[in-house]
Parts: sequence; C-alpha cells; structure tokens
Amino acid sequence: MVNLTVNGRSVSVPEGASLLQAVEAAGVTLPTLCYYPGLAPYGACRLCMVAVAGPRRALVAACVHPAEEGQAVETDAPEAVAARRLALEFLLSRCPQSEVIRGLAARAGVTASRFGEPPPEKADELCMLCGLCVRVCREAIGAAALAFIGRGAGRRVGTPFEMHSDACIGCAACAEVCPTGAIRIEDRGGQRILHTWHTTVALTPCPACGRFFAPQPVAALADAIVPEVAALRALCPECRARQTARQWVEQAGSRAVRSVSLDQP
Repeated sequence: MVNLTVNGRSVSVPEGASLLQAVEAAGVTLPTLCYYPGLAPYGACRLCMVAVAGPRRALVAACVHPAEEGQAVETDAPEAVAARRLALEFLLSRCPQSEVIRGLAARAGVTASRFGEPPPEKADELCMLCGLCVRVCREAIGAAALAFIGRGAGRRVGTPFEMHSDACIGCAACAEVCPTGAIRIEDRGGQRILHTWHTTVALTPCPACGRFFAPQPVAALADAIVPEVAALRALCPECRARQTARQWVEQAGSRAVRSVSLDQP
C-alpha cells in the first residue's frame, strides 16, 4: 500500500493507484470530464488539478499522476483552484451550450469566459475533446472506429475521412461514455443511425415480438463468444425477461411437484 495525505488527511491506496483515486479515498470529490473507470487516463480536461507539496511543489492532473509514498496533496490550494477555474473558462469558450460544463462552471464560481465564444458555425459545439469515445472504442470494444482528426483549434473526433465506418459495430459505447451528450445516435426502423459518425448499422429483430433492437455486428460477436445462449440473446430485453420468468416459474413448479412426490408415503 502507498501512504500519503490529502488535505492533511492520511490515506492508503494500492500500489499503482492515481492521485485521483487517493483523493476519492479521502472523501474529496474533484470534477472530471475525461476520466472513466476502466479506461486509460488521458488528462485532457484538466479539471482534476491538484497541488503536490515537496522539495519542488508541483501542479498536476490527479487522474494521470501516480500516488507515491509520503506525498502531501492539496486539492484546495489557491493555484489548484485557479487552474481548475481556468480550465472551465476554456471549456465554456469552446462549448457554451453544454449544460454539463455550465453546471460545473457555476459550482466553481465561473459564470463567463474571458476567451470569448466560438465562431457561429461552432456555436452549438458539445464535443470538448475528452477522447473518451476514442478510448472506449479502441480499448474496451476493440473496434478502433474513431480517431482524432487534425491539430490545434481545428482538432475534432471522427471516422476516417468522416465517412461511413465499416469498423463501427454500432454498440453505442461512445455515446454512453460521452460526458456532454455530443454523440447523436438514433434507432429508426431496422437501422441504427450514428449521425455524428456518418455511419449506419443494421439492427436484428426480436423473433418473439419483431422489434428491432440489437446491432447485427454486436449480435454476431456475442453469438460467436457465447454460442450456448444465442437463442436467449436473440430476444429483446422485454421478451428475454418474460421468457426467463416463465422458465423460472416452470422450474419452481417442477421442484414443488417433485418435493410433494418424495413426501408421499
């Protein structure tokens, strides 16, 4: 275990833990937009900045900085608070319409950005370049259908050449982890339309009720990994729940009949 202090409170975290995990262990909550458990930290949003005391006092992003023995971490140090407020100003300037960012800014006392507003064509921008969608697609799903495109102020996230991506399996994990709701996905008829990625994926219908619900690539992958439950997987969640409940009742009834039979003289 690694022993350190957070705002003067002693905490212990496992070897390899980050300062963000140590801060959470101390009961302190820091805002984060680019961090998601299970994905490699990226340090893009800079909202978890903390001060680390020592021979050379440092200002670091807690999500990517390792916890080390004897560290003294200060989350409320003036320079750390100022750094987080500055990061929120940058985010407000890029995504002024994001309710999530506006809420975080308001809680930090930031009501306006000195950096102005985005150009008219970017006025409704919600993507704050956290990279979560890119990382979950590559690290968790293994599809690598998304990537960063360009550099500087024109940097964005998209599919290759911003065209339909054959690598996309339509799982919607990217939308699930997106902190600002920037990714638009719609199920329409027998298709899942990933508007943000210019991609369309076919859906499979439930054999019981006929409702389209599962992307075909996801269904094929699931059947290949766990073929013994393919028949149950093919059902939509509602029909699957009904069938499972029906099977449980039937099995419970069979057990009750056997129990009565065994009790007979």
